[in-house]
Amino acid sequence: MVTRALPEAEQQEKVDLEAIEVDLLTQGIYQHYGFDFRDYSLPSLRRRLWKRVYAEGLSTISALQDKVLHDPACMERLLLDLSINITAMFRDPSFYLAFRQKIVPLLRTYPFVRIWHAGCSTGEEVYSMAILLQEEGLYERSRIYATDINEAVLQRAKDGIFPLSSMQENTANYIAAGGTGTFSAYYTARYDNALFRPSLRENVVFAQHNLVTDASFNHFNVIFCRNVLIYFNNQLQDRVQELFLNSMELFGILGLGKKETIRYTAVADHYEDLDVAERLYRRIR
Repeated sequence: MVTRALPEAEQQEKVDLEAIEVDLLTQGIYQHYGFDFRDYSLPSLRRRLWKRVYAEGLSTISALQDKVLHDPACMERLLLDLSINITAMFRDPSFYLAFRQKIVPLLRTYPFVRIWHAGCSTGEEVYSMAILLQEEGLYERSRIYATDINEAVLQRAKDGIFPLSSMQENTANYIAAGGTGTFSAYYTARYDNALFRPSLRENVVFAQHNLVTDASFNHFNVIFCRNVLIYFNNQLQDRVQELFLNSMELFGILGLGKKETIRYTAVADHYEDLDVAERLYRRIR
């Protein structure tokens, strides 16, 4: 069967209508549930909304709006889709290696270290940092605050239980990140899962926090927000960067994802580069 191409005017009308539907849905979610996705990157938002439309057996974003506003369980499912939950232990190993080599010596001069993992997802990177700090002798005088918008993924992070099938990749990442021990010593294999040491959570505070709407809640020596900002539009990125600046001690460290940067943002002049390739910055004013 040959699919008829839509005339250009009809295609544009379809795109415009979809934009209206997305706007109405995000406005409705914000007013009814308090979650603000209005400034998320539109292409990424569209893909995730259509994924949920099809999963719910619907045909339009408008139909999804109706179901989300009247069915909190559907909202929970959509929230999982809209949360960025792609992660791994020691993801981007070169970042952790650079952190060991360039940031750890700075942290050794602090009597106490406060670290914020913003958008921590299911917690793999939180446990990675806890392991790194233990190996560098810093964990006992550190406190890690791990936050995410999604309570379901936060609970998984609190549990510290991850698929055993992912441990081979995680072990390779750990070695490449400069791990000084044996990665398998940090977890116990039980059936198809890896249960990580409870000691890795002793100095971790897990809490729900919305980067879009919530305020600063402490002052930190290190802030990680890796591979989250790429899903926000420029206006929202600037707002979140202002939040981080207001939450960071002078000479504090900011760690971003490979495709993220503070260059061209309103806060760029407040930082200096510590490692351009690994997106590690230090606040200087």
